[in-house]
Amino acid sequence: MIVEHLGRLAYRAAHARQLQVLAERIAGDREDTLLVLEHEPVYTLGRRRTSAANVLDPGEVPVVEVERGGDVTFHGPGQLVVYPVIQLSGPRADLHDHLRRLEEAAIRTCGDFGLDAGRDPRNTGAWVGGRKLCSVGIACRRWVTWHGLALNVDVDLAYFRRIHPCGLDSDLLTSMAVELGQPLDREQVRHALVAHLQECLG
Repeated sequence: MIVEHLGRLAYRAAHARQLQVLAERIAGDREDTLLVLEHEPVYTLGRRRTSAANVLDPGEVPVVEVERGGDVTFHGPGQLVVYPVIQLSGPRADLHDHLRRLEEAAIRTCGDFGLDAGRDPRNTGAWVGGRKLCSVGIACRRWVTWHGLALNVDVDLAYFRRIHPCGLDSDLLTSMAVELGQPLDREQVRHALVAHLQECLG
């Protein structure tokens, strides 16, 4: 599995790279790939019909429509984003199973840092104490998945108050740093999440 660390990118640049990798994976010209990055501040609208109505006051932050499922969410500095471009074949050709694997990688990463995260039966993502700290949303083309997950490490949660993130009350959003009550080394979190994604998706 290839891992590309893209640093901090504007959303449209990262999206263009996703499309390029997606086309190469569909054509069989590359292996499964993890694109690992942080975004400049952006709100993205998923395919759910209510997503635009859940944008309250974006201010100076761009709002971009995307192909993934789900509602509106925020991406920005302090949030670790991974876009797995993965061929699902044979018994792995199951989108729900793929979502659970993404969630599992986030849950294991939180556990590495002392957070007892888990799932919410009504909503996707990783949760701790009834609060969401990882969002998951995917798209699929010819059984190759793209988009992925966003783990709140030490992101500025004030951005979520400008929307109803994932259709939820913004007070339900949290971060690893808030839950632990201390700062985190983003590089350590990035290393752990990539390792768990390789385990869960490999």
